[in-house]
Amino acid sequence: MTVHMRDWESFVTPAEDGSVRMDLAVEGITCAACMSEIERGLARLPGIAHARVNLTSQRLAVAWRAEETGAEDIVAALDRMGYRAHPFDPAAQKERQDRDGRELLRAMAVAGFAGMNIMLLSISVWSGNVTDITPETRDLFHWVSAIIALPTVAYSGRPFLRSALAALGAGRLNMDVPIVIGVTLAVGLSFVQTMQSQHHAYFESAVMLLFFLLVGRYLDHNMRRRTRSLAENIAALKAEVAARIGADGAVREVPLSKIEPGDLVLVTAGERIPVDGIVEFGRSEIDQSLVTGETALQPVGAGERVYAGTLNADGVLKVRVSAASGATLLDEVNRLLEAAAQAKSTYVRLADKAAAQYSPLVHGAAALTFLGWILAGLDWQPALVIAISVLIITCPCALGLAIPAVQVVASGQLFRSSVLINSGDAIERLAAADTIVFDKTGTLTLAEPQLIEPAVPMDAVLDLAGRLALSSKHPLALALARAVGADRPLDGVVETTGAGVEAVHEGLLVRLGSPAFCGVDEAAVAEALARHPDASLLALRIGEAAPRLLPMRQSLRPDAAATVAALRARGYRIEILSGDRAGAVDTAARALGIADWRAGLTPADKIARLEELKADGRCVLMVGDGLNDAPALAGAHVSLSPVTAVHLSQAAADAVFLGDRLAPVAEALAIARKAKTAMMQNLWISVIYNFIAVPIAVAGYVTPLIAALAMSGSSIIVTANALRLRLGAGK
Repeated sequence: MTVHMRDWESFVTPAEDGSVRMDLAVEGITCAACMSEIERGLARLPGIAHARVNLTSQRLAVAWRAEETGAEDIVAALDRMGYRAHPFDPAAQKERQDRDGRELLRAMAVAGFAGMNIMLLSISVWSGNVTDITPETRDLFHWVSAIIALPTVAYSGRPFLRSALAALGAGRLNMDVPIVIGVTLAVGLSFVQTMQSQHHAYFESAVMLLFFLLVGRYLDHNMRRRTRSLAENIAALKAEVAARIGADGAVREVPLSKIEPGDLVLVTAGERIPVDGIVEFGRSEIDQSLVTGETALQPVGAGERVYAGTLNADGVLKVRVSAASGATLLDEVNRLLEAAAQAKSTYVRLADKAAAQYSPLVHGAAALTFLGWILAGLDWQPALVIAISVLIITCPCALGLAIPAVQVVASGQLFRSSVLINSGDAIERLAAADTIVFDKTGTLTLAEPQLIEPAVPMDAVLDLAGRLALSSKHPLALALARAVGADRPLDGVVETTGAGVEAVHEGLLVRLGSPAFCGVDEAAVAEALARHPDASLLALRIGEAAPRLLPMRQSLRPDAAATVAALRARGYRIEILSGDRAGAVDTAARALGIADWRAGLTPADKIARLEELKADGRCVLMVGDGLNDAPALAGAHVSLSPVTAVHLSQAAADAVFLGDRLAPVAEALAIARKAKTAMMQNLWISVIYNFIAVPIAVAGYVTPLIAALAMSGSSIIVTANALRLRLGAGK
């Protein structure tokens, strides 16, 4: 289907800020220079807010002001640049990329088989040239080599030729242009030399160049396919339909897009939960490994939260929807994965700019080399051979792969460690961090509070409190309801915002909420806090009877102490900045062995402390959860939030981590440091390679075959160096 036959406006979706956006699958993206070309080209259109290309999935996300530019204008601009666009369909895009992978594999196999046969013939010619080979035999071997090489180059060179022709047709250069020119000149010169019965031909150079380039491109394709499969596995967890329970009790299967918050859905055994919500009825065990990182099944019952994509193992659940299609935790994970893949770090932008500017230098260097040797008196054929060698050896493939290869592997490793990147340069900033500042509540501790004095069977008062708590949205009340296993809410419950809930039960007014709401005197509150300095207090009052205090606390994450100790052993300075009471913070700090802590802080106090650390030359990683942490997260050098963070904190944080463990913080820092090291190594490999190889090639000491081996080898080296991140990640 052409641009003129498709209604592109129907694929545009409005955004909350008044702009519109569209996701496209773009054919012909082969390297970082292609990404930069597309983004720069679209940025010239009026009204474009941003254009981001995901090299892994070849997905282009564009946001713009609809009154200034139309969707057709964007697609037409891509067409002028030599790129064909389709509406982004993950299944169709996967099929296209798998087809490209199969084509690369076939082309690589053909080039490898042909290259080995031509090499055998060339070795015979090389050895015969210094012994006793007859001109007739040498010509025969050259013609046989030509017969093998010409169809091989025509077949195996198609991926490069299509890309180069599209670039030239759009009036631009990419990394495939010097490859195609080099191969074409090598084959053309070799054919002329064969017709002239020359001693040398370079068919093996052209074919082996294609083979090694195809090896590098297939490795890169395979690496990106593995990273893409992470997002595909997440997407596969998403349900397309849900069983909605109507007001009449009838169960009807409807598309997920028709489910709204507040609906009641039925989830039977063996089904994936389609929405985020609260269990209203039933008990079961579910696989929450996406959320918690734990593979063991977790029991759930009435009042407990469940998430889309998790697997219901055995029981039947009725779930009240809190977030449906597009707004679930699973959708948030997908958005963060996509944002991480589209984001660009400082090093990526640097490498893209260098690679884009380097392509014209490649052609200029080859042309000047040819003219220089001609002026020096060399015949045009050997001068052209040297120019071909320069053209091949200076191709900036390694430079273009240097950083994106590391970023792709690092993003995959971070995801396996339950960390999702939300900012393009987060990896570099994580690597630079030397001080870690933790919030306490919901960060060092679990978000779910627990009763300090566990419920005992047949405690009628506590059971009544749990039933009343079911009607409250306060986290402490919900935790109390879960602790006592309440599943039948009281009737006629009235909630007083910020205070508590009350209802009349058996003729008595029952209140659950803050100590003040329930009439607890300050002395009793002080006594309870003296016994449990890290507790939060709920109170229950039945009629005129004395109120009962229910102390609750958030327990430390199970691996918090081990993680903090490991971070301290690596040389990180660690502090706690919390808005909680001093007693609660002191208890947590003592348990974790953290000497530097501050309590009772406002958001402004936290920012002031971060500024003090920054003035001391510290690069601070802020790890926090909660609305009051959002300014500190945004103000720190780099930031992390648990996945339970409110949306504002998630937007402010550079990355989020999943599950109940604190270990992802340490793993993210370790992976980031290794990734930054690999980025710098790859940049230096590219620079040193060109610094050494180019003068040697210009001097005429490199044949096209050696140039092909050197250039392909440099690309494979930087890719292999990136793949080293998979060894011992996070250690």
